[in-house]
Parts: sequence; C-alpha cells; structure tokens
Amino acid sequence: MAKRSIPGGLASRARFPTLVVFLAPALIVFTALVIIPVFEAAIFSFYKWNGLGPMVDFRGLGNYLELIQDAIFHKGLLHNFIIVIVSLIIELPLAMALALIVSDRKFKGAVFFRTFFFLPYMLSEVITGVLWQFIYHPQYGLVKTLFEALLPGVHPPALMGSPDTVLWAIMIVIIWKYFGLHMTIYIAGLQDIPQEQIEAATIDGASKGQIFRRIILPGMRNAVQLSIFFSIIGSFQVFDIVWAMGKGGPANGGETIVTYLYTTGFVRFNVGYGSTIAVGLFFICLLFSFFYERVIAREAT
Repeated sequence: MAKRSIPGGLASRARFPTLVVFLAPALIVFTALVIIPVFEAAIFSFYKWNGLGPMVDFRGLGNYLELIQDAIFHKGLLHNFIIVIVSLIIELPLAMALALIVSDRKFKGAVFFRTFFFLPYMLSEVITGVLWQFIYHPQYGLVKTLFEALLPGVHPPALMGSPDTVLWAIMIVIIWKYFGLHMTIYIAGLQDIPQEQIEAATIDGASKGQIFRRIILPGMRNAVQLSIFFSIIGSFQVFDIVWAMGKGGPANGGETIVTYLYTTGFVRFNVGYGSTIAVGLFFICLLFSFFYERVIAREAT
C-alpha cells in the first residue's frame, strides 16, 4: 500500500513547533547579548553620560560630529586599515605557502608542522601579548639577545617604547598568532581539490606556478574568501593583544578603534562617546559585510 504524501504547507506547519523549540533558546540568548546591547549603545551615543545615574545631557548628533573630527579616532582607524593590508599581503600568502608545503604528500613530518604552526592560535590573546612583551623587552628580551649575538655593539631598538615602531611590533605578533588559523583553512581547501587534476597537469608539462594559478587557486576559492573575511573582520576587532602589549601606547602609536573605545568608555567613564565609537565600528563592519555578500561572495557563485 502506497504511503500518502503530506502537502508542503502542512509539513511546514507540522515542523514549526519543533523549530520554535530548538531555535527559541538561541534566539533569546542572541537577543539578550547582541541585539539589545546594540540598540542600547545606539541610544547611549546620543548622550553625554558617564554610565552612572540617569541620562539627562542629551547631545543629539554632537558625539558623532565630535567623532568625525577626532584625531585619535582617525589614527586608530588608520592603524586598523594598516593591519588589514598587512594581513592580506603578508599573513595570508604566508599561510598559503605553508599550507602548500605541509600538504605535500612527500613532505615528512607534515603532521608535526601542522600542529607546530597552529599552536600560536591556541594561546590566549592576553598570554600572547604578555609573552611578546618579554620578547621585546629592551633589557633582557629575546630581541636584545639576538641583536647582541648578530650585531655586537649595536643597541637594539625599544620596539614597544616608540610610537614609530610599536604598531609594526604588534603586527608581527598578530601575524605570528593568526597565520596558523588561515593555514588550517587553506589545508582544508586543498583537500577538496582532486589529486588527479594536479597529476594530469604535471604529466602534461605544466609548471608548479601554472598548476597553482589554474587548478589550486580556483579550487580553493571558497577557502580563500572565508580566510579574507576572517582576516578583515578580525583586524578591525583586534583588542586583547594590543591592550596586553601597552594599551595602545605610547602616544597612541598602537591605538586601534577597539582600544580607543575601551579607554574612552571604561577607563575615562565617557560611556556616551564610547558608545558612539562602538556604533561607528559597527557600521564599518556592516558595510564590509554588505560589500562581501554583494560583491565577493556573489562572484564566487
């Protein structure tokens, strides 16, 4: 006896209670921890408020006009863009190169090196920042030891003590910590490429560069796009490492948007203006996400 099929509308209505039961807890948590704080920050941004007592000093768009003219915010935004560019042109290519090396079947010890390169990502950001503070220490750090061994008589620079070098010192730490994550993403992407294509191209006389450009890179498009998305969004949200390595100083030389937000809102107790910075960061990330979905992700499909 043939089974009777359930119409699509009835099936959807029958599944609705199950969807509600499973999605309601996640929706409640997301609303409480994300949606409500976003709206609250938007409301706070219209006031001059220290976080204590009622909000009575309404400023309207005054905080936003101040933000547009804020030189420290401009510097933090510039630093975030520098981190984005350095991540895209150094961190991601480095991760790709290492992924190609450790994914080679002829490479001995591939499992060990995959684990070794991924270990920095497993460290806490705060621990990473404190660790590299000791490495950069001008009196007994590893950098000083290397300078004395390789360049006797040359005084090592105080990388974390100068506004001209602190950002570059922080970017070295960011690359060291996060390239293992992108390498793992690329390794997963390489596993989706049929080895038969690469072997056939090799037999036909294709060079390694041609194989990479015409087979490997197109086959890893989704992995590359995901890596770019994580890299850019993460570059705008970087905080723990920068804060642990000097709180954005000296002289705002390592300042980022998030460290400036934290300093303004939670150190100086200017919650209203700190919320304005948070709203600005929210729209920057939102614009990039919109651009990513409309342009980059659409081109992949």
